[in-house]
Amino acid sequence: MPKFTRRQFLGASGALAGGLALSSLGIPLGALQAHARDLSKAGRIKTARTTISTCYYCSVSCGLLCSTDQKTGQIINIEGDPDHPISEGSLCAKGAAMFQMSDHNQHRLAKVLYRRPFGTEWEVKDWDWAVEKMARNIKSVRDQDFMYKNAQGQVVNRLETIGHMGSSKVDNEECWLITTMARALGLVHIDHQARV
Repeated sequence: MPKFTRRQFLGASGALAGGLALSSLGIPLGALQAHARDLSKAGRIKTARTTISTCYYCSVSCGLLCSTDQKTGQIINIEGDPDHPISEGSLCAKGAAMFQMSDHNQHRLAKVLYRRPFGTEWEVKDWDWAVEKMARNIKSVRDQDFMYKNAQGQVVNRLETIGHMGSSKVDNEECWLITTMARALGLVHIDHQARV
């Protein structure tokens, strides 16, 4: 009979108890165990091609290390770059979840989904239709709500029913152009996603 150390016994007992608890909930573990055997993430990361990249969620631009599987060409891991002079390997919650924005996430939206007002079903539309629909909606809302009187009775040209959320992926010049366009439309609710 093989001898077990106390640590091995406790580890095996914990794994057995956890497996029993999960199986009693009706969660099938067979497929998960087979997948875990096939995928040794640490082993795959060791042989993966590492590419240095930058997080685009805010203007800090933290450093990222993207590990790409050489066989499939897909990203298998994203983590902070410890050699980056600003972030030194640390990431915020948005940067740490960057892997979910890769094509690894099967639920990531790749097409325009549209649901009619009071509808319950999503329809797949193309980008040309979506851009034209947004332009028509902005024009109709702007025609209705652009001119109104403030508390002093003065006519003001401002649009408070549409907002604009900026992106940190644009540089200063593009940001100025986008903000100028939003102000020309009369928007007053202009914000930046780095503040979210």
